Amino acid sequence: MARIVTIRTVAERAGCSIATVSRVINRSAPTSTAVEARVRAAVAELGFRPSEIGRALKTLRTRTLGVVIPSLTNPVFAASVAGMQSAARERQHTLLLTATDYEPGAEAELVETLVAQNVAGLILTVADACENATLDLLEAEGIPYVLVHNEPARPGRAAVCVDNAGATCALTETMIAAGHRRIAYLAGRFATSDRARRRFEGYRAAMEAAGLEPEGPLELDYLGDAPSHAEALAGLFRAGAPPTAALCSNDLLALSVVGALRTLGLRVPDDISVAGFDGIALGGAVHPTLATVDTPTRLMGEHAVAMLFTMIETGATPRVEHLPFTLRPGGTLASRV
Repeated sequence: MARIVTIRTVAERAGCSIATVSRVINRSAPTSTAVEARVRAAVAELGFRPSEIGRALKTLRTRTLGVVIPSLTNPVFAASVAGMQSAARERQHTLLLTATDYEPGAEAELVETLVAQNVAGLILTVADACENATLDLLEAEGIPYVLVHNEPARPGRAAVCVDNAGATCALTETMIAAGHRRIAYLAGRFATSDRARRRFEGYRAAMEAAGLEPEGPLELDYLGDAPSHAEALAGLFRAGAPPTAALCSNDLLALSVVGALRTLGLRVPDDISVAGFDGIALGGAVHPTLATVDTPTRLMGEHAVAMLFTMIETGATPRVEHLPFTLRPGGTLASRV
């Protein structure tokens, strides 16, 4: 597979910063003749095509905020967007909303489209908040943004989120306390969700702390349905010693897994307990109710807008704000004690 050439790749080849590469390409500020020559040589050698993000950057900004989320169908993102909309409206701004459908490759295109509309700033949930060429470029161009749900380990990136690993660790400890010793971890594709990876870290930490063997993650398609998930789960849950519980990386996946297990002839929670993550309202409306980590998703959207405006108006240093979570008991989690 050919290597993807980004502005970071050019900066590494030229031996300078991403911001310097941006200044050379966009002629936005002077640089030394030697540095400019190195950058232009690197661009030519690597075949780099400059992004429209830099070309579209203008002084004039509209009273709109660009929003990029993974899915329009997941209620957790809908709740966050509702919070963003309320907070933006208070500040006489509107939202331009787009979704990647969990395709990391769509992020750059959607961000370029939004920046071309001269949005005042961006709020995003991306596939990977640490290794992300689109965020690199936004930073190089000085375009303000705040991540929501993502929890970047890399410094200098603004975000509003929960402690994904800590929350999943607490939920796993609850399952262990209920007598479960073999707990499966079911997730969306790690390549499309750094949240799923962080939550797996919390699950693994809790299992190891209890002296239990963590299961390897079983990655499923977030947008799959119960029949497709049943096919993927058949080998694991029809084995000789199947897990007694399944911890899912989000609530929509957990609800689909409940349906898939029923398709396989297994009862929840009599045969297998299931828990999710997010705390969507639908999880409390089904029977049995879904055990989950309840996160303040609407508040995340509100706080993300507030943080973005603080950055725009005062030039505040990007920071990560962790909001509290709670464990919500539900009928899908039964005791094995």
